[in-house]
Order: sequence, then C-alpha cells, then structure tokens
Amino acid sequence: MNNVDGTDKGEVMLFALSTCGWCRKTKNLLNELGVKYSYTDVDLLQGDEKDRVMEDVKRVNPRCSFPTMIIDNDICITGFDEQQIRERLG
Repeated sequence: MNNVDGTDKGEVMLFALSTCGWCRKTKNLLNELGVKYSYTDVDLLQGDEKDRVMEDVKRVNPRCSFPTMIIDNDICITGFDEQQIRERLG
C-alpha cells in the first residue's frame, strides 16, 4: 500500500493498475484535490498478496474493474467518475 499525503477527507483507498490510463487520471485528480489517500497497483502484486487484494476488490466491485475507490469502507466509486469524486472529496 502506498500513501499520499494531503487533506484528510476520510479513509480513501484506491485499487489501480500501473498500466491503466483511467487509474492514472484518478490519481492525478486526487493529487489535484490535495486529498490524503492510499493506493495499490494490483498488477504489481504477486501470489497470496495479489489474491487477497483481489478478494477485497471483488467484495465491493464484483466485476473487478479498475480503478476502484473505496471511501470510509462505505462508498465505492468504480471507473474514472470525475464528477462523483469531486462531489465526495472536493
């Protein structure tokens, strides 16, 4: 898990892929908003750790699409939804 410093808007977890353009756009937007968040590039994980993280993603996003963002273990935003991200974290 990688941590990015910023303004605390609650617990923000981002599950991404290192090669995904939409994931990069989501990280850039979070950085622009100055939000504190944690992220994992799932495709860079291996073995049991990758399996465990994929199960976490599947619980909130059964399609396992990326990016998947979880806010306060309650709100799930899938894909790059700039409007929803700005509404929740802006």
